[in-house]
Amino acid sequence: MSAVNDTKFQPAVFLLTGIPGLEDIHVWIFIPFCLMYIISILGNSFILFIIKTDPSLHEPMYIFLSMLVITDLDLSLSTLPTILGIYWFQSREISHDACFAQLFFIQSLMLIESSVLLSMAFDRFVAICNPLRYASILTPPRIAKMGLVSVLRGVVIIFPLPILLKQHRYCKDSIISQSYCLHQEVMTMACSDIRINIIYGFFLTVSSRGLDFLLILLSYVVILKSVLSIACHGKRLKVLNTCVSHVCVVLLFYTPEIALAVIYRFVKNYSPILPIVLGNVYMLVPPLMNPIVYSVKTQAIRVRIIRAFVK
Repeated sequence: MSAVNDTKFQPAVFLLTGIPGLEDIHVWIFIPFCLMYIISILGNSFILFIIKTDPSLHEPMYIFLSMLVITDLDLSLSTLPTILGIYWFQSREISHDACFAQLFFIQSLMLIESSVLLSMAFDRFVAICNPLRYASILTPPRIAKMGLVSVLRGVVIIFPLPILLKQHRYCKDSIISQSYCLHQEVMTMACSDIRINIIYGFFLTVSSRGLDFLLILLSYVVILKSVLSIACHGKRLKVLNTCVSHVCVVLLFYTPEIALAVIYRFVKNYSPILPIVLGNVYMLVPPLMNPIVYSVKTQAIRVRIIRAFVK
């Protein structure tokens, strides 16, 4: 009887998905993906090198930027193996343990990045609303503690997810609709009760990234109110310009996630390719664009990049 029951459950693998209907040209699709990874890894590494080697950039704003860069590098490396396997080697299979490990790293890093973005918003808030106490509030030990809390928060909150997923049995045809593993995708493959996963996943989203986004939004409301109280128009623009890079990075990080949530919950008829494309944008674009945004919009970084190439 147990042998009959076991046939209802399969395997020790999940199947990841590339772009449906375009399997014959996956190798060609991988070329732009490959370029995105190369630019992302080289760009973030170069920004990190500039910040590390230039003592004048050892300030809170750039220390937080280096944290963001390290997180983006790790995030790029965590998705690379499965995307490389699908599009270059035509290998869609991933073992349960490897999938759980990947989703742990991806979702921990996403939460760490959210925390770092919140820390960067706090940096801008203090610099603009309380500039006289900026150096005394954001001291190196306090910045180090903020970074450590960001990492511990990401690891501790995400750690239960693979443990919860490990308790389930998984059905045949366990096809994940993305090129990498995420908790919200994997839990739907289970043949057992996933209410705990749903409740914890909802709690995790609201209490972490949802809360971070709300606090970032509130900080910019206060910043905007403070800036509008400045009499000189030119000075207002100069102060606001120091926030442009961070605002762009926040939008790059949160917009694809919000778009995916809206599609899954409110749009009934949509192309199956749309969430796959948005999912890839969600993972690949922020690590690609963050160094470009900071290189273009942050004068101190831009000047040092120009100086490095002019030499």
